[in-house]
Amino acid sequence: MRLPARSNGRRVTAFLFSCLTALAMYPAAATAAEPPPIFVLNSLDANVSVINPVDWTEKLRIPTGKEPHHIYMTPDEKSVIVANSAGDSLTFLNPRTAEVQRVVYGILDPYQLQFSRDMKWFVTAGNRLNHVDVYRWDGKDLKLAKRIASGKTPSHIWIDNTSTIAYVTMQDSDEMIAVDLPTQTVKWRTTTGAMPADIFGVHNDKTLLVGLTGSDGVQVFDVAGAEPKLVGKIPTGKGAHAFRSAGDGKSVFVSNRVANSISRIDLTTLKVVATYPVPGGPDCMDVSADGKTLYVTSRWAKKLSVVDLASNKVVRQVNVGRSPHGVWTLDHAKRI
Repeated sequence: MRLPARSNGRRVTAFLFSCLTALAMYPAAATAAEPPPIFVLNSLDANVSVINPVDWTEKLRIPTGKEPHHIYMTPDEKSVIVANSAGDSLTFLNPRTAEVQRVVYGILDPYQLQFSRDMKWFVTAGNRLNHVDVYRWDGKDLKLAKRIASGKTPSHIWIDNTSTIAYVTMQDSDEMIAVDLPTQTVKWRTTTGAMPADIFGVHNDKTLLVGLTGSDGVQVFDVAGAEPKLVGKIPTGKGAHAFRSAGDGKSVFVSNRVANSISRIDLTTLKVVATYPVPGGPDCMDVSADGKTLYVTSRWAKKLSVVDLASNKVVRQVNVGRSPHGVWTLDHAKRI
């Protein structure tokens, strides 16, 4: 901006004051050039690290409720939600400014969480209390539709692209269930391999990939019919755990927490086409918008590991809190 001509001291002061007032009223204008931060959930510290992806520094830590275990961005990308499992609450964060939008209490044992894509349904897995909760969402508030008794230790959730079926794994009873969301009833229950964790739908959700944390790979289920069918297993590495789309529509990443590696699975052949060594118990992941960089929480090392996918190498590690679990950023590749 240009100062007014022939301005005296009072005019300059008034002008500067008006500028500062404008910036205070419109803080986004002052930070529009800054890329959105990377959020890392620190489960044992009950907070979220906010990482600047330009200088790779931790800008701040946001306190959450007790024992947060998963972090999730809403389909409309207006909020990042932290599930505080022992705090029976959800913390909503602004994905661009990292400001706390609100805290929702009375959500019993939310270990893992997911919205349906149409955002009419919200599902949580009560890992400690062995239930799956289905909530209705009216755009503002959550209302419990039904609490469903599950197998032992419900772990991860996948909701299909029709927003009508939620698939949930049970890590200690080695099962997976399908929940019909409109009726909140269990459609079917099937046995899986050891300690099933994350789920990822492919082939227009006719096929489900299930990571086996207690084994060394990913099970493949055909769920196109009335009953699920186990049709194969993809060897990836010990402790196969979490998935993230590569954003190219052709492949998906899975973290092998015990093997200290990430595998890329081709969605056509359902075979591993690349492996990336990542130390410290790699867990949850996100992918940069250009598809060139993978962000990985190294669970046992208190680090965010940054992987250059062209060179297959960890190019930097950022110090975060204890037991970093989830990682999300607004500047991401396509989720599906």
